[in-house]
Amino acid sequence: MSRTIIIDGNYFSNLEGFYFEMDRVLADNFQSAHNLNAFNDLLRGGFGVHEPEEPIKLIWQHSEKSRKDLGSFHDGGSVYESLVDVINGHRHIEFVEN
Repeated sequence: MSRTIIIDGNYFSNLEGFYFEMDRVLADNFQSAHNLNAFNDLLRGGFGVHEPEEPIKLIWQHSEKSRKDLGSFHDGGSVYESLVDVINGHRHIEFVEN
């Protein structure tokens, strides 16, 4: 059975807030470098709440709110979609948006 981790979009409204939330739910409050590479490392595991490559179910609650709140990077790319791409790059993660 996989561990379930919940990202709640009501707990943040910008990218920095998202990274703090990831530190809380994935790294047991350890402060990561707050960038996409560090987020990718947290998802891989071994830094807090799950072991490396341990199967997890990651549920992003209020994902539509996050999609709107997180906006776009300077190059116009969606921040939310970039984060989801990083998540989907991990075969050990079952990702659910709701």
